[in-house]
Amino acid sequence: MEVREGYKQTEVGVIPEDWNLTKFSDFAETEGGYAFCSKKFQVSGKYQVVKMSNIYGGVLNLLRSQSFIDEVSINEKHYVLNPNDIIITLTGTVGKTDYGYSWRIDTEKNLLLNQRVARIIVEDFVNSKFVGYYCKTPMLLKQFFERAKGGTGNQTNVGTNDIKEIMISLPKTLEEQTAIANTLSDTDELIQSLETLITKKYSIKLGAMQELLKPKEGWVVKTFGDLFTISGGYSASRDQLSREGPGYCYLHYGDIHGSKKNFVDVANEYMEIPKLNIQLNKISRTSLLNEGDIVFVDASEDDEGTSRHIVIRNPYGIPFISGLHTIVAKSIDLTINNEFKRYCFQSAYIKSQFKFYAVGTKVTGISKSNIAKIEIFVPSVEEQTRIATILSDMDAEITALVVKLDKYKQIKQGMMQTLLTGRIRLI
Repeated sequence: MEVREGYKQTEVGVIPEDWNLTKFSDFAETEGGYAFCSKKFQVSGKYQVVKMSNIYGGVLNLLRSQSFIDEVSINEKHYVLNPNDIIITLTGTVGKTDYGYSWRIDTEKNLLLNQRVARIIVEDFVNSKFVGYYCKTPMLLKQFFERAKGGTGNQTNVGTNDIKEIMISLPKTLEEQTAIANTLSDTDELIQSLETLITKKYSIKLGAMQELLKPKEGWVVKTFGDLFTISGGYSASRDQLSREGPGYCYLHYGDIHGSKKNFVDVANEYMEIPKLNIQLNKISRTSLLNEGDIVFVDASEDDEGTSRHIVIRNPYGIPFISGLHTIVAKSIDLTINNEFKRYCFQSAYIKSQFKFYAVGTKVTGISKSNIAKIEIFVPSVEEQTRIATILSDMDAEITALVVKLDKYKQIKQGMMQTLLTGRIRLI
């Protein structure tokens, strides 16, 4: 491949001629974490232990962590993280690049570095923020993958000595490193502000929804059995499904758990919906999903997921099969408006009933007979429309913000690719 003037080919790709290809050991110290005793962990305390799982989810995951310790020994205090330290995971899954996740410390909190995580302490003559961003690039993760060694079970490991040998392309001047890091940091701040706004809007919507769905005078109590015919889906494994080739749209219960929406628009999402190659006459009509049908999961790994459901938008009658671990609720009459269905089953009252009827230990589930007993307060159709309109407008605003956020994240990825390789120079 021809390299343009002013650039050179290196082990990590094409970089500017005046940039250095250097090892981590040339500008940073690397050390592993400490095996803090999990029996000492508590929900609050002076020190917070940063585990490998925290790094995958970033700051929000750390905030949810309940791994605190009140007192540490002099030896353990050595593992208190400092601002500008870069922490990086050392353990992954065989055949996957799910190690090498990194996170740069930018807080004064008392954080402790746990085992299976390493920290990179960058010398003052290199911008640690630049290195932190570089640690998230494919160039670095590829080197992690190449150095992975077999561990126990289905795991692979990378050691701290391996990290020391990893190569990074580094602008010669601290000024250029800082300019790149600050540009990416500004983009991160924009992304974080948008994420904060989305979280706030979502919280407002949840509060409004619970208030709007509180029973009012004139609302009628009905059971699911009064309002719907309830049936099961057609069982097929994930291995039988495909996104290409012949077949009919198929709704797997895992796709309900994984969805961030409360409905499926079959026509608009047709290409993304998995397909099952089967003769349609083998499928019961009760398992074929029509406009306004509600599909609940009958299995979940947590209480919150027990009431997960999707409302079907399918005005054109496209064949859509309800699948494994699903319960289909088809309206008997027009008592409940289709748009209101998107929200009315999310009330705290209904969720509490799902939790009450759920059975199981590691996996909980609800039966068709029990779902028929669940009660719902039903307002007039006119009030249903008003409530659905308010909440739908809120959803539309949140969706627009999420689309904007995804666009910003894509822009940031493009910026990282061009700035951290020197393809675009700021100085």
